[in-house]
Amino acid sequence: MARAPSLPYVLLCGLAMGAADVVPGVSGGSMAFILGIYGRLLEAVAGFDLTFLALLGRGAWRQAAARVHLGFLLPLLSGLLGSVLLLVRPITWLYADHRVLLFAFFFGLIVGSIVLIARHAHWGVSGLIAMASGVLGALLLVTRVPVTMPHDPLTIYWSGAVAIMAMILPGVSGSFLLLVLGQYQHVLEAVKGLQFGTLVPFALGCITGLLLFVRLLRWLLQRWHGQTVALLVGFMAGSLWKIWPFRVVLESVINARGAVVVLRDALAPPTSGGALAVALLLMGLGVALVTGLEQLQARAGGQEMGA
Repeated sequence: MARAPSLPYVLLCGLAMGAADVVPGVSGGSMAFILGIYGRLLEAVAGFDLTFLALLGRGAWRQAAARVHLGFLLPLLSGLLGSVLLLVRPITWLYADHRVLLFAFFFGLIVGSIVLIARHAHWGVSGLIAMASGVLGALLLVTRVPVTMPHDPLTIYWSGAVAIMAMILPGVSGSFLLLVLGQYQHVLEAVKGLQFGTLVPFALGCITGLLLFVRLLRWLLQRWHGQTVALLVGFMAGSLWKIWPFRVVLESVINARGAVVVLRDALAPPTSGGALAVALLLMGLGVALVTGLEQLQARAGGQEMGA
């Protein structure tokens, strides 16, 4: 395992994960993988178990904090929550008015991370099957048509559980699944207005889904590390369909708040040479950023991959 990352770096990782999770089509799990903290994150969340509760019951605060890597988890969550609160407005503005630029940058991040992460995958027959399964699974998710669902606490609760499981997976966007479930705009408005009637059941659902799913994912990484990484690479590759910057809308509707919700879209060539040049520049910047971060981590003692 790599040495523990510094506090400022963990805060920056949280900021990056929060910014990514706000955008439908981009995964905070992808950012954790890109930034080299994915394994440590899974280990920290998996520490919330019966042993942790027993340590708390005995008053063994130091051991309990060490079990869940509290010195890592607190700044990460602080950065993530702070990023969501601070960036939800500019990110949603970019998503609404400058989607090409936003998605071009994230497209480059994902492409660069696929190349780097793929080096840690198993590329035998089982790995190739896992990667193909990941691509197919991601495509099935990102091509779903949004549905209309109620906003009662129970629906919000299980929507949060489903979304957080996607957010922890590199390449699968929890925000997009909220969009598919008809909850994205509702939850976003709740964050902006601090509407705790929505935020509390959503947070409880996130906690439930996270605690259950992380254990499964960590077990897979421990038992079939190379194949699981190949599966995650497949998820990331499949998600590129959704964040390709140049798309044409085939069908859309206006929701109750007057916002346009895209029901069906398709890949399309750039509409102008200037738009293509800017998009390629931002893609290149995303790839360069990932490569630079990987080099910095290598100098600091190596990148952490897996649990």
